[in-house]
Amino acid sequence: MHGRRPHQHWGFLVAFLLGSFAAAAVGSLATSSGVSEWYPTLRKPAWNPPDWIFGPVWTALYIAMSVAAWRVWRVQNGIEASRTLRLFGAQLALNALWSILFFGMRRPDLALIEIVVLWSLLVVLLVRFARTDRIAGYLWAPYVAWVSFATVLNATIWRLNTP
Repeated sequence: MHGRRPHQHWGFLVAFLLGSFAAAAVGSLATSSGVSEWYPTLRKPAWNPPDWIFGPVWTALYIAMSVAAWRVWRVQNGIEASRTLRLFGAQLALNALWSILFFGMRRPDLALIEIVVLWSLLVVLLVRFARTDRIAGYLWAPYVAWVSFATVLNATIWRLNTP
């Protein structure tokens, strides 16, 4: 814990949660009109999840990813802690950007390129987190799994709707 006071630990957990849900809010704003107006008009695979599942899944994932990052940050010091914060912030920005590209701009093609970059960063973070704190790795793994699924779904929707 490297000399940090306990209140700093809880404060940073709150900060990780706030950051995650801020990214969720940005994504939600970009998604709102696309989900109701555009997304229903797209051809989707039979295995496309029902719309109601996305809210609960993402809520759980944002909580798990925040706790994972916080657990790793708690045991790191200096440069490593700073690197974790930057990488966590970068993946949140990419997370929100995907919603902007896919739903806001209605560009599944650009969203597909972006989600591959996001997925790559998430795998790097999974390895870093698991090496630092096994529980953090377990908490991060469902996020990687969901984005893996979302990547395939994005690619399939793009392919089904490309003339």
